[in-house]
This record gives sequence, structure tokens and C-alpha cells, in this order.
Amino acid sequence: MAHSTLPFLFMLNGKKILLGVTAGIAAYKAATLVRLLVKKGAEIKVIMTPDAQTFVSPQTLSVLSKNKVEVDFFTPDKVWNNHVHLALWADAFVIAPCTANTLAKMATGLCDNLLMSVYLSARCKVYVAPAMDVDMYQHPTAKNNIQKIISYGNIVIPPENGELASGLHGEGRMAEPENIVSFLEKEFENHGSFKGKKVLISAGPTYEEIDPVRFIGNRSSGKMGIAIANAFAHEGADVTLVLGPTHLAPNSAVKCIRVESSNEMYANCTEAFKTSDIAIMSAAVADYKAADYSSQKIKKKEDTFQINLTKTTDILAELGKQKKQQCLVGFALETENVIEYATKKIKAKNLDFIIANSLQDKGAGFATDTNKISIIDKGDKVFDYDLKSKEEVAKDILNFTLNYLKK
Repeated sequence: MAHSTLPFLFMLNGKKILLGVTAGIAAYKAATLVRLLVKKGAEIKVIMTPDAQTFVSPQTLSVLSKNKVEVDFFTPDKVWNNHVHLALWADAFVIAPCTANTLAKMATGLCDNLLMSVYLSARCKVYVAPAMDVDMYQHPTAKNNIQKIISYGNIVIPPENGELASGLHGEGRMAEPENIVSFLEKEFENHGSFKGKKVLISAGPTYEEIDPVRFIGNRSSGKMGIAIANAFAHEGADVTLVLGPTHLAPNSAVKCIRVESSNEMYANCTEAFKTSDIAIMSAAVADYKAADYSSQKIKKKEDTFQINLTKTTDILAELGKQKKQQCLVGFALETENVIEYATKKIKAKNLDFIIANSLQDKGAGFATDTNKISIIDKGDKVFDYDLKSKEEVAKDILNFTLNYLKK
């Protein structure tokens, strides 16, 4: 499956881009940036921090963008600017320039202006173009804050080297508007590898009720599966995520079906699988459930207590039986003999490949922000990956799937 070869001219056409302008001298470049984006066919809305108005006029940006520029939580008529609506409107949120002050707020979640409220509500990709003097940019706190916002999934458009407002020369200049536009074009051009594909993902734990209070479950947070769902949606796939109990959520481009029990997960996965091209089963489904459910809370009476358990439906194996042309991928979390146990499941469950990881690896497993995986194909070939953030692991899985489908 090849990437789109459309010329960059069309990559931003019709895209909804929210531009955040903060209070740095580079704010004067925002006018050129807006003009270039509009010329590319993008629809632009601008948010400014209050102090940014001292560097560039909201009226100028309003005329160029053909939209009202938002600055405060309330309009002069005391009408509330709904930051959630602004955040959900955008296909991309570009903060240019991003000062050291705003960078620090993004890293810590400080929310004291409209721009930060929109940032914290955004579900689209956020692009950040830092702009500050060379010594500020090189300061350890600024460097640390940049790494923090990258870890949150933001994309940094690197600053350029040159003459700064202070008269010094060095790294810290906001990327030129033409380069920001080119950066965004490449981003949109590289997205869409799975456009037209229907992808089913399962994630999270299942809770199997014992009585109205107690259940059998596990420590899965759903982070890995959610990251996979977001990655495929970002590449244009029509994604259905069947998600077990967790407080986490995917981005708005993902259709999320929340379930609790293995029976609910089985029913929703088998239904979605019928029309799916790809299915990646990352959920940590309980292997057993209570044979008899008590409609009343079980009272503590004896020193010992036994619960009879019965096997739950093996969702992955059932999908393997139903499989026609779909690409079916499993997950195997083990504590020993990881590759051996995972490899056996490929044939047993009719998988295309399996993703294995070990609870013995530091930083891998449940409820972590990182993971370390091995991917095993039907030829028993093993591909090992380093410890990475779950977002990066999701991209590795996406790329492996893309290459597998090209064969």
C-alpha cells in the first residue's frame, strides 16, 4: 500500500487549523503564517494570549484568517468562548510562536488563559514552534519541558539557528512560516496509510462479577490498545475500539465501545470483526469467571471460602475460526518462556502475527507508559524492539502491519 503521491499543494486544502499565538517577538510572523496557510486552502482560526496582542494586532490576524480572533474566555458582550468547541473543531493545533512561558505551562498543565484551555481540551495533533533567546532555549528547564510535551504526544517544529531579537546568534528562532507550512504539509501527506481500512482493536481488562460488589479482573489500564487505536486512526483508518473498564479514552476519531465483561467484549468484537480488514486483540481478557453469580453480596462467615470458576470464551481463538480475509493479530503477555508460548498461539489461533511482551522486563506490562515488545510472524521469525513509550510502540506495530500487508 503506497503513500499518497498528491502534490503538497493539496495536503492542507480543506484542513481546519487552529493557530495559537503567544507573547514573543516572533508573533509578527503569525501574519505571514496565516496568509500562507489560507493560500494553501486551509481554514484558519486564531487564538492569542492576552500579551501577544502587544506584538501583533488581532485585527490583522482576523482580516487575514477571515475569522474572529479569540483572546479571552469572554467576549466584550460577556459571551463565553467555548474552548471545547474550538478544540474539537481543529484538525491540527499549531502554537507559533511558543514562548518559554507557554512551554512551561504546557509541560505542567497550568491553565490560566484561553489558549491553554483549548490546548488541554485538544484531541487533534498539536504542533509547537518554540521561539526564545538562545540561552533560554538551552536552559535545562526549557529542554526538559520540550521533552515533557513530546512525551505527551505533541510534535515540536524545531527552531532555527540565526540572528535573534537580542542581537545574539544561535538556536531559538521560530521556524520561518514557509518552513512551518512545509512541515505541516509533510505531516498530512504522510498520514493516510490505512485510509479506507476498517480496524478493530480490543483493549483494557475485563471484570467478571462474583457478586454486586466483587469481581475478577487484572491490572490492565488499556494504554497500549488505546495508543494503537489512536495510531491507526491518525493514519486514516476507520477504527473501532472495544474497551474494557478504564478511565482512559481514545481520541475523537476512534469509535469507542465500552464494555465490562468478557461476554460483552466477545459479542462486540465478533460483530465488528465481520466487516473489519484488520483486528488487533490487545485486551487482557479474564481467563476465568465465577461459575455462579450471587445476586446479593456474599457475607464473610467462614475462615476459608471457595469460588468455582469456569473458563471464559477465548475471543482471539474464536475470531481465528471466523477469519476469512482479515489480518488477525494477537497479544501475549507472559512471565516466562515468552517467545515459545507466544509462537504456539500463532497456529493455534490462526493469527497472522503475534506481539509478545514479558512482565519480567522493567518498564513493560500493565499500567506503564512504556513497553518492550517482540513481534513473531507465521514463519516463526522474531523481531525485537527496544523499550519505548507506548505511543512509539503503537507506531512500530502500525508500520509492521503496513509492511506485512504489502507482502
